[in-house]
Order: sequence, then C-alpha cells, then structure tokens
Amino acid sequence: MEIDKIIDTAFEPVSNAVASIIFYSVSLFGMEIKLVLVWLVSAALFFTVYLGFVNVRCFRHSIDVLRGKYDHGDVDGQINRFQALMTSLSATVGLGNIAGVAVAISVGGPGAAFWMAVMGVFSMSTKFIEVTLGIKYRLHGSKRHPEAISGGPMYYLRAAFNQRSYPRFGKFMGGLFALCCVGGTIGAGGLFQANQAYQQALVVTGGETGFLAERGWLFGIFMALLVGMVILGGIEWIAAVAGKIVPAMAITYIIAGFVVIGVHHELMPGAIQTIFELALYPEAGIGALMGALLMGVQRATFSNEAGLGSSAIAHSAVKTDVPVSQGMVGMLAPFIDTVVICMVTALVIVISGAYVEGNGIEGVELTSRAFASGISWFPYVLSVTVFLFAYSTMISWSYYGLKCTTYLFGENDTVENVYKSIFCLFIIVGSATQLSNIILFTDSMVFAMAIPNIIGLYMLAPEVKKDLEVYLQKIEVK
Repeated sequence: MEIDKIIDTAFEPVSNAVASIIFYSVSLFGMEIKLVLVWLVSAALFFTVYLGFVNVRCFRHSIDVLRGKYDHGDVDGQINRFQALMTSLSATVGLGNIAGVAVAISVGGPGAAFWMAVMGVFSMSTKFIEVTLGIKYRLHGSKRHPEAISGGPMYYLRAAFNQRSYPRFGKFMGGLFALCCVGGTIGAGGLFQANQAYQQALVVTGGETGFLAERGWLFGIFMALLVGMVILGGIEWIAAVAGKIVPAMAITYIIAGFVVIGVHHELMPGAIQTIFELALYPEAGIGALMGALLMGVQRATFSNEAGLGSSAIAHSAVKTDVPVSQGMVGMLAPFIDTVVICMVTALVIVISGAYVEGNGIEGVELTSRAFASGISWFPYVLSVTVFLFAYSTMISWSYYGLKCTTYLFGENDTVENVYKSIFCLFIIVGSATQLSNIILFTDSMVFAMAIPNIIGLYMLAPEVKKDLEVYLQKIEVK
C-alpha cells in the first residue's frame, strides 16, 4: 500500500471522530444543518443588531478610513490599513468564491446566491468586533524583535477571562484556539490549497498524460519555494505580496466574469429575476426556500470566515492607535469576498445556464463550464486565478499559524523557523498525496476555532459597543 494511503487509513477514525463533533448536524426540512453553522450565523445576527447595524450605517465611513482620511502621525504597527485588509482577504478570497458558489447553486438552486449575499452583509458585523478586539489586546511579545506585534483571539480570550478572575480558564481558551488554528493552518492552509492548485495545474498541462502527471512532489517543491521566500520575511513581506496579488487576481476574475455576462447581456434581467424569485418565492414551496437559504448561508459562512477569528490576527499588525477604526476596515472583507466576488461567480453561472446542465453537486467544474460559455479559453484564466487564490491563501494562513505557534511555545526565532519549515514541508506532501481524512480533520480544526472565539466576542461585546459609541461621537458619524 502507498504511504499516503497508509497514513490516510490510519487517520480515518480520528478524523471521523473529530468531524462528527465539530460538524454535528440536525435535520430540518430534509436538510442537515451543522450546529457550528448555527453558532456562526447567530453571532452575525446578534452583533449586527447589538451594534446598531454598524455594517450599514458606517459602510461609507469604513471606505474613508481605508483611504487614510483619518490617519495621523506615526503610530505603532507594522503594516498599513490596505495591506492588512489585503492580507485578510488573501486568506478568504479563494476556492470558496469559485467552487463554493457553484456547490451552493448546484445544490440549493440560483436562489442560494441571494442568501449568500445577505449573509455576507451580516457577517460584516462579526468581522468588525473581532478585528477591533484583535488590535485592542495586541502586544509586543518578542524581546529579540520588539517591533513585532502579536494579536488575535488567543490574546483577547485570555483578557476576557482575566477580567472575570478566571485566568486559568482564559489561558486554556486562548490555548485551545491557538491549537485549533495551528492544526487548521497546516491542513486547510497548506495541504488542501497545494493539493487543489496541483490538480488544476495537472488539468491545464495535459492531465494524466501531461508533464505534471505523477509529479505532484515537483509542483509541491515549486510551491513551497514560492511560499517560503515570502513567509521568511514575516508579516511585512506577506502583506506586501498580498497587497499586490489580491487586487490583481480579484480584478482579473471580476473582469473575466463581466466579459461572460457581457456576452450574455440580453439574459441579465432574467438571471437576476431568477435569483430573486427562487430565493424568496420558490415554486417548489417551503422546502425549496429553506434549501436555498441554508445552502446560501452555509457557503457564505464558509467563504468569508467571519467568526473564526483568523482575520483578527492579520489586522492586529496594522499601524493605528484606534482599534475601532481598523474594525471599520476589517468589516469590508466579507462584503468584497461574499457580496461582490461571490455574486460575480453566481451571475456567470446563472446567466450562462451552465447549472441547468449539471447533475448533482458540482464545484469548480461548473464554474469553469460557465466561464467557457463566454470565451472558450477562459478556463485557462480561471486556472491562473485558482493558482493565485491558493498561493495567497497559503501565505496568509501560514502567518496565522505562526502567531498561534509562538503563542503556545514562545516567541523566539527557533520556534518560528521550525514552524515555517514544517508548513512548507506539508505543501509538498499536499501536492503529492491525497490525504482526504487529514484534510477533513484540519477542516474541523478551522471551524473549531469559532467555538472559543465567539464566546470571547460575546463576553467583550459590551466594551466594544462602548468604544464604538465614543468613536462615532468623536468623528461625528451619524
């Protein structure tokens, strides 16, 4: 038996046990609803109402903050606001925007796209509160590199319980988040992304008869070198690369989508009408409505990662002395990720009619077929985009895992170098093998992050609300 098969088989019972807990589901209207999804959605709805719809009333202001309108002087931090947002987006704008939307539509119908957008808007509030707290409780933890900043849920979780005289439990919750993040980073950020990038490269280079056939290790080494060159430079290099790659790949993808939409422009009104009608007035009744709603909400939540706490780690390094101001910038991420980019994918799929030809659940193949309906060679553009999406996701998630590793084992160069080496090694492993059960396990770890993180958000929500009110009075945002 091949080595990867031996590992996969041995890991299967562990993977299934963990996944059965994290992804525990109940049946409703014939659909299985994951409780972790309910946990995330409930938080997004609560924080939106509790913070007075900050996602809507401060949307324009958040753009002004991103543009630097309210910046002043030399403040503590390592990266600027734009770089922080791009680093956060590079971790979320990925296969979920391409394959995830296709899965939502192939299972829940075109109406699922509408509910994805709705959930994207509510998720902005969760992002706002976790980014604000990430900066508020950040610290300089390295004696050898005093300029380096560490922040994220592990720090504000510890602070939340310390305030209530439960330091041991705060330490446990922070450690639990960090442990889950490290596990999720290596799998979802390394193994899975490398594997999917290789599979796409294999298709473009001729499939099973092409040059890359059975040379996944070679592709993995190439990817590991590309990732290694960036992550060795720390958050400054990661942010600089993300600041260039993310806008480029997002604009390329959106333009490609607009070209397909333009080719079928006469069908645009009908496509929009179909999305709204099947979202709100499905012919098949309440079951179809719930199917579209649940699938749309699920894919939106899985796409923008609001509630997982990961983006707070990236935003914590921003140059600012006003945590709420960067919370404003952070909440733009779900809008860009889930409302803008995901809706472009949805419109391309619906307007091309590609979903009608499908048979069961489809992912990136459905999106590729939809793009090909515009121009035959567009799937190649999609392949390049998938590669960039995977690459940018790897470099950002590597940083999340690094900060959680140093939280657990101490901030020193040895710990950092060992972690970076292990992360790059798993990129090669992911390209050369099919470790489905390990990937399932690490996906479970990613969503397990939401459990301690959201508990911390609820505990600290009153002080964020107070900080928000003071901030809005100071800058006179009505």
